Amino acid sequence: MIGCDCAVCTSANKKDNRLRSSILVQTAQTTIAVDSGPDFRYQMLRAGVKRLDAIIYTHAHKDHVAGLDDVRGFNYFSGKAMEIYGTEMTLEVIIREFPYAFAEQKYPGAPNIRQNIISTEPFTIGDITITPIQVWHLHMPVLGFRFGKFTYVTDANRIDEPSKEKIKGSDILVVNALRKEKHISHFSLSEATALVQELNIPRAYFTHISHQLGKHEEVSKTLPDGIELAYDQLTIQIPAFG
Repeated sequence: MIGCDCAVCTSANKKDNRLRSSILVQTAQTTIAVDSGPDFRYQMLRAGVKRLDAIIYTHAHKDHVAGLDDVRGFNYFSGKAMEIYGTEMTLEVIIREFPYAFAEQKYPGAPNIRQNIISTEPFTIGDITITPIQVWHLHMPVLGFRFGKFTYVTDANRIDEPSKEKIKGSDILVVNALRKEKHISHFSLSEATALVQELNIPRAYFTHISHQLGKHEEVSKTLPDGIELAYDQLTIQIPAFG
């Protein structure tokens, strides 16, 4: 039996019960998931997602791709392949991780997936236009995504100036803040705060939080105005997707 005795993991506050980082972006016509981590199936069921038009990937680390097999349920009900979007490097890893889904002769019931290679050029899915933003996860290029005035960045510890320019003007920024101490490949709490203030973003949420950061309620009291900790099932009304 595996247990956890850390104060955060056993907290009675539901905002401390965090699954892997992901977001769902929806309009009346289009539903997109960003990443499909190990908790993907449960996250989709919990959110009551009946239709999923596409999954776009930030990068190919296991905690962001491991749940891809579970798109087969969406395949069954839609009768269509699941459209996935990622860089060439990300899609190469996904094919290697799920070879049976891309085989010429597929086993019956295997996930039906169609790849779409993206770069840093804007692209559109349904009525949603997405602008990829390259950031750095130590030495690994990772994509953040901007949807109108909303920008999502996870697994980053450095953002070059051209990419910062793409983020500027956002009304809302969701960005990773792993812990208080400096980390080799993620922003710390102070670094993420400094980024939000540097870019003059009026409203920000910190995600990809480890138990090392501390409890939601306690950390929230220390944050500047306009900055909050994200939590599972948080819903944000995004400004127009223009």
